[in-house]
Amino acid sequence: MKVHKEGRRILFVTILVLLALNLALYQFNRGAVLFNRIFAGVSVVAFLALLQFFRSPFRHLFTHEDLLLAPADGKVVVIEDVYEPEYFDDMRKQISVFMSPINVHVTRNPISGMVKYFKYHPGNYLVAWHPKSSTQNERTTVVVESDAGPLVLFRQIAGAMARRIVWYVNEGDEVNQGEEFGFIKFGSRVDLFVPIDADVKVELGQKVKGGETVICQLKI
Repeated sequence: MKVHKEGRRILFVTILVLLALNLALYQFNRGAVLFNRIFAGVSVVAFLALLQFFRSPFRHLFTHEDLLLAPADGKVVVIEDVYEPEYFDDMRKQISVFMSPINVHVTRNPISGMVKYFKYHPGNYLVAWHPKSSTQNERTTVVVESDAGPLVLFRQIAGAMARRIVWYVNEGDEVNQGEEFGFIKFGSRVDLFVPIDADVKVELGQKVKGGETVICQLKI
């Protein structure tokens, strides 16, 4: 298992702090053996929990110009036709994937093409499943003109725990399906906005894998 680059510094600092605290307890609190052992055990569990959050497992990626792949690991929480005001100013089909803290938090390009629009929005930290989180939370919006032709919008959204959104794309970039376009730290969601006539291949509540699960098929 590979550790994602976004977590290496955090993990390094965390292990140094935990080691220092445990050594200090051992030196200055030798009488409380049971407490020291419990603290050591909690330290190990905390570090392992952080380590699993920043894991970056290998994925068997495949590409197809008219298939939209899951942008992240998680659960499908929204499939509905909605009005998209930021870029399209018309009706689109929204498909949202919620990432819990135990999911891999790498976010991947759902399709290949050129980035036609990118914008970062500062905002609130409502829980990621809140209906208003898509427009009020800290978020990034990316619009890609797919190789198949249709425009696809995808949005990283910070949640109540997520306090850092990282992105690796900018307007004018060429992006490849399945490659990383960012990372969201500590739980959130990704919204996809596709044409109304897209053929959705997932169901509400379904668990998906970033870069592997087919979300929908675009009409060419």
